Amino acid sequence: MSLPPFRTPIKHCRNCGEAVAYRVPDDGDTRVRAVCPACDTIHYENPLNVVGTVPHWGDQVLLCKRNIEPRWGKWTLPAGFMELGESAAEGAARETDEEAGAKFEMGELLSVLSVPRVGQVHMYWLAKLLSDRFEPGTETIEARLFTEDEIPWDEIAFKTVYETLKCYFADRRAGRFAVHVIDIT
Repeated sequence: MSLPPFRTPIKHCRNCGEAVAYRVPDDGDTRVRAVCPACDTIHYENPLNVVGTVPHWGDQVLLCKRNIEPRWGKWTLPAGFMELGESAAEGAARETDEEAGAKFEMGELLSVLSVPRVGQVHMYWLAKLLSDRFEPGTETIEARLFTEDEIPWDEIAFKTVYETLKCYFADRRAGRFAVHVIDIT
């Protein structure tokens, strides 16, 4: 059995509570899965979705200084894990409100970044700020606007944020925005 290094193995069936076995299911699947020997439930493990925004005000973007691990004290775009019952864009808006306390108008999708090493997919939307006043939540030490030249590039918390910011500024200079699909290996 070979599980990704970031996964905690499933031990019991969510359906009946029986201990699961890791094997290739008998249904024609080709991957090792957690399978319940009692009720035959196959437990699929899928990537987590991280959703956020690139809030912009004129030639500036809003970054949040993290007040939580991982990467405490580093700068990031407002983002977090998508919750059940919300769309990806709704999750991005919620995270922007929670982390930055920003007033904004949601825009188009800007980037989709796959991070297979940690089992995540990150998605960032453009967000036009309606005010330059912010009320950050408890996960944020400080929310601040930066021009491209002012961004503390060496203090960016995550490669997905770094790549998304690079795409944003390149598109801004080009005068048009596109959706960027990037694999972070």
